[in-house]
Amino acid sequence: MQLSDVKLDDKYTLESGRVYLNGLQALTRLLIMQRIRDAAAGLRTAGFVSGYQGSPLNNMDKTLLEAHEVLQRHHIHFQPGQNEELAVMSVWGSQQVTLDQHARYQGVFGMWYGKWAGLARCGDTLLHGNSAGASAHGGVLLVCGDDHMARSSTVATQSETMLLSPMIPVLVPSGVQEYLDLGVHAYAMSRYSGSWLAFKALDDTIECSASVSVDPERISVRLPEDFTPPPGGLGIRLPDQPLTMERRIHELRLPAVLAYARANRLNFVAYDSPRARLGIVAAGKSYLDVRQALEHLGIDEPEAARIGIRIYKLGLTWPLEPQGLHAFALGLEEILVVEEKRPIIEDQIRTMLYHWPDSRRPRVVGKRDEELGPNEWLLAPNGELSAEQVALVIAARLKRFHADARIEERAAWLRAKEEALAKPSLSPQLRGYLSNAGRVPYFCSGCPHNSSTRVPEGSAAIAGVGCHFMATYIFSGTKIFSPMGSEGAAWVGHAPFTDTKHIFANMGDGTYYHSGLLAIRAAVTANISITFKILYNDATAATGGQPLPSPLNVPGLTRQLEAEGVARIVVVTDEPEKYGKDAPFARGVTVRHRDHLDAVQRELREQGSVSALVYDQTCAAEKRRRRKRGKFADPARRSFINTRVCEGCGDCSTKSNCVSVTPRDRVRSQARDRPVVVQQGFFLSERLLSQFRNRRRRTAAARKSDGQGR
Repeated sequence: MQLSDVKLDDKYTLESGRVYLNGLQALTRLLIMQRIRDAAAGLRTAGFVSGYQGSPLNNMDKTLLEAHEVLQRHHIHFQPGQNEELAVMSVWGSQQVTLDQHARYQGVFGMWYGKWAGLARCGDTLLHGNSAGASAHGGVLLVCGDDHMARSSTVATQSETMLLSPMIPVLVPSGVQEYLDLGVHAYAMSRYSGSWLAFKALDDTIECSASVSVDPERISVRLPEDFTPPPGGLGIRLPDQPLTMERRIHELRLPAVLAYARANRLNFVAYDSPRARLGIVAAGKSYLDVRQALEHLGIDEPEAARIGIRIYKLGLTWPLEPQGLHAFALGLEEILVVEEKRPIIEDQIRTMLYHWPDSRRPRVVGKRDEELGPNEWLLAPNGELSAEQVALVIAARLKRFHADARIEERAAWLRAKEEALAKPSLSPQLRGYLSNAGRVPYFCSGCPHNSSTRVPEGSAAIAGVGCHFMATYIFSGTKIFSPMGSEGAAWVGHAPFTDTKHIFANMGDGTYYHSGLLAIRAAVTANISITFKILYNDATAATGGQPLPSPLNVPGLTRQLEAEGVARIVVVTDEPEKYGKDAPFARGVTVRHRDHLDAVQRELREQGSVSALVYDQTCAAEKRRRRKRGKFADPARRSFINTRVCEGCGDCSTKSNCVSVTPRDRVRSQARDRPVVVQQGFFLSERLLSQFRNRRRRTAAARKSDGQGR
């Protein structure tokens, strides 16, 4: 058998064929494909990407940086955003290139990425940008990451509701291939209609990999025949007026979007039946859940046709194209809408079918049915749906049209399985221990937050976005939390009405650079008593360890704080000696060892004004990565616990707050190869520890002979 010659770079360099991609790489490949398609059409275009990391797009910037050379060859410029709002503004700027008489390109296609929290920050810019419109040979695609289960967010999220306000159409890919296919349509639709377009990205569809076709000509774009754009098109222009822009969106752009979706069958019937009675509508992950649910019930496409099931797969979920929906709904007795969170699709379907005669109008159910009470749900709007839940709902609705003992048997098995999973399988004591202690999210071994987020007895702290948010689970003094960039601002409205004199606010360096400085400025303006604990850990640790997109260092940070009016600034570090006497700190800044953290905090809480504690310690996970790559020095000294004298009291675990420092089982400690707990998070035997010490001695001797000293 002849094996293919496969290279890792194929995902970006292979001109056609199949490559193995994840969702983030597909978005990167989409930009390259768009440039290739434009060149084939005789257009001189370029690409621009900006955004801010956040799940499930937290590695988007790393993916783009890794593809830097190939992106440059295709005239695609990547600029990480300082924050989401400024990134959106940058993308809007890419559409203004065609208004410049000195432009080197006929158009620039732009892409923005970010999670819901960032999308919410951008409301004003999104409204302005979409009102102005996309350029005729450019186009805008917003990739919006959603966290339906709040796995890495402070709240559960749904992007569509934020996109409806600025009237940005929403496309929902259901897999890696569709990030490419719908992406090509997104840029074509944006250019045709002048509208910005958005992708809804979930971890189920973008944090996965697949073998996909990357042929640039795989998608054939059809321009609508039932809609004629006005002379001059619908894109960005100067001059323009607010009411004119609003009228253009309602009367021309959205109809152009619907016409494009209709001409290119972005919404289509996936399963059909000559005697269809039950229709199911779904998009993205929910469509995959429906397909899996039917498989659970033993229903394939021929069986669905026999039973009377018709499935409508949506690519464009807002605005919903009416002609295709009406054709889908004809002859149905009921439509089941499967969608997570709020009923965006279901509400549109009800509105579109409202004026149908009663004899033709099918029932529309989704979040509720005709029998459930006001506090009961068919498909709940909170959390996320599973294929098993969807299967049980489909089986229940099928009973109205089709009796099948085999389907009911499978549904009963699924129901028993769901009930068994819902039952606790542990004793109340062990279950309580796991929920209260053993399964709580925790800081990494060696994480700076183990120390930095502690507050003195009698004090309280406010958490924010980042790894330090986990302090709300770990330390009793930290319960309140803030959205990103608002850390400490709540105290402005709290302080005047309480006898509590002071509070601490945790803030990471990434948040500080993103927008947190404004919260500090607000506190100074309000003249409240608060200490901002700014962790300078040299990386955006919570989203994958990205480097700060700024040359800001600790001395520069202190000068910035001084200029903003912060009364007192203290730098705390485990290496005070690394700052010489001539370090360019702000006036009055003192540098203290982290051993004195508690004392420093007690001093600052008596300050009576806005103060800052800059905690300088590199992220532990980043330290480990850099040491493996030879970019960070190994420590000259390591601590360990001698299990032959350890009494197993656990006090060291309490003091260090480190998950890797735990009391050892006494019987196990007497084993022949006795384990030793190392502070860095490793468990070493005495034999390995001896080898480690010998290696240390040889290294020290070699350095001494080279004149490097110890």
